[in-house]
Parts: sequence; C-alpha cells; structure tokens
Amino acid sequence: MGLVTSAVASAGGLVTGFMNFFTNIFLTAPLKATLKHLEETELKTLSGQVRTLKARSLWERSGAVIMAEAAELSSLKPLLDELGVPLYAVVKEDIGTEVQNFRPYFKGEVFLDEKRRFYGPRERRMGLLAFIRLGVWMNGLRAFRKGFMGNVMGEGFVLGGVFVIGRGEQGILLEHREIEFGDKVNIQDVIRAVRRISQEPLSLEN
Repeated sequence: MGLVTSAVASAGGLVTGFMNFFTNIFLTAPLKATLKHLEETELKTLSGQVRTLKARSLWERSGAVIMAEAAELSSLKPLLDELGVPLYAVVKEDIGTEVQNFRPYFKGEVFLDEKRRFYGPRERRMGLLAFIRLGVWMNGLRAFRKGFMGNVMGEGFVLGGVFVIGRGEQGILLEHREIEFGDKVNIQDVIRAVRRISQEPLSLEN
C-alpha cells in the first residue's frame, strides 16, 4: 500500500511539475518595481470620508508592509505593531461587496489603486491557464475553507504581490510577486525585511 501511495504521489508531482512548466512559458515575467514608481501612486481610502493620498505617505516615517491582493499577513499584525511598522492592503478595484467581504480577514487599512501601479510596472495576468495549475486549485480550496471568497467580476486575473518598504529613501526591502493565484510570500522573509527598517540608515539606496 505504501509503495502504491508513493507511486501515485510521484506521478502527481510529475504531472504538476509539467503543467507548471508549461503554463510558466506563457506567463509574463515580473518587472521589479522602483521606489519612484510606487511613491507617486494615488491611493483612495475605502472607509469613512473618501480621500486621496500619495502612496509614499504610508511609509515615509515608519516604513510599511503593503499587500496587493493578499490576506495571509494579518497574523503578523501584533509583531508589526510592536516594531512600529503598519500593515496596509492595496486593491485594484472596488466592485460590489468584495472589499467589505475582505475586511474580516485583514487587520489593516485598505486602499484603492485605480491605476494598478502596485501591480506593475509590468502588469501580469494569470488568465485561463490558472485552471490547469494544481497550486491555484489548492490555494483556492484553502481560502474557501477559511471562508474568504472573491468575486467573478472585474479584473480577477491580475496577479498581485507583497512589498516591504523602508522609511524615507531606504527603498524596497522586499518584493514578492505572485507566481499564481494565492502564492504566499515567505513569512520569515517579511519579518527579516521589516527588522531591517530600524537597523539600516535612512539614506540607504535600493
């Protein structure tokens, strides 16, 4: 029985590896963002009185962890609060009740990036290839079990990511781009990057 289980697992791994290799050929490669690209982004608040602000105001004094389409980092909120580094989410659209449905799973402020600059400089889309990647199905199942549901409207195929941005001109200390929907950043990498904010000089160039 053990040999059969092992053989099935190996075969499944080979199929998954082949499908990922095949779909990766058609995915647009990410282009690293620059501080200059991100800091002039105009963001809109989505709670209380709506106002517009420049993205750099989120990190210029304390640094920040910014998620574009992700909810997995909320568990870090207590540690981030202890280190004095805020956690924000940036979404590309506000359709229906999607943002309201997202709020129970995220413990930071949510902003709207209408020009999708946090999804660039080269915007990437998963497209219909997502449906033949096992990882996408597994990530979707995990999110469903946690009760988080997106919607089927709007730009649902655009890939997001996570940024850790330092104070002032420290620059982008970590940039994680989704390979597929639900692709999670390494939590330890985020923690290490956040700790650098207080350890490195403000004049650090990225």
